[in-house]
Amino acid sequence: MSTALVSELRTDFGKGAARRLRRDGKIPAVVYGHGTVPFHVSFDAHALTLTLRKRASSIEVVVEGNTLIVAPRDIQIDPVRRGLEHVDLFIITAAEAVTIAREAADSSARNEANAAAAIASAEAKASARAARLDDEAQEGSDSSSSSE
Repeated sequence: MSTALVSELRTDFGKGAARRLRRDGKIPAVVYGHGTVPFHVSFDAHALTLTLRKRASSIEVVVEGNTLIVAPRDIQIDPVRRGLEHVDLFIITAAEAVTIAREAADSSARNEANAAAAIASAEAKASARAARLDDEAQEGSDSSSSSE
């Protein structure tokens, strides 16, 4: 994990409060899990966007001086502007973070293997098609030269 995201606790809620936060360059979020009472926070929009863009499986968040390890549970994105609207973050333990990171790495390795297999299959198909076209062109030139 990289540096921790710093959050600010929110006391105002609702559509108007969320719009004011977004106008000020912040993203509203809620943090919950492991028997804690859910609490509302806000993050710097740019920092949170960069963190989530890295497909982070777990994120360190600082809330009032306490560092928590959280995982994104739900990410709401504006359908027109494609910007973050709201994020739900679930508190996880360090052991869960390791398990999630391991699963993400395994999934990434599988995806890379599948992509390599797809590339190899596409190359094989392309070379077979090229050979077939060469054979057809060769046959076409043979039949036209023999008819003369």
